[in-house]
Amino acid sequence: QVQVVESGGGLVLPGGSLRLSCVVSESIRSIYAMGWYRQNPGKARDFVASIGSNGSTRIADSVKGRFTISRDLAKNSIILQMNNLEPEDTAVYYCYAIRNMVQINTPSWGQGTQVTVSS
Repeated sequence: QVQVVESGGGLVLPGGSLRLSCVVSESIRSIYAMGWYRQNPGKARDFVASIGSNGSTRIADSVKGRFTISRDLAKNSIILQMNNLEPEDTAVYYCYAIRNMVQINTPSWGQGTQVTVSS
């Protein structure tokens, strides 16, 4: 199982920015796909963004134009850059990694990092 560790959450004012990082225990070049979901208490976990091993990205409509996802191959990590944050972005953000297509339904998850957008 791939180990996944997130960092970078915190409290930010509306309109502010945060950068989340997710490091994996294996070479990121060999990981089929990675990405982010977010969740609030009592609600389903919602897709935010993903990036494939070929660098292709997908962004949820709710954050398109404000969030970007990228890879840092040197640091074996992915980055979620969040700009122009809104109170509705408040959630626990979870990073996931899918090692290969065979394991597409059993991703590895991190412990989550809290993002709070509030004045």
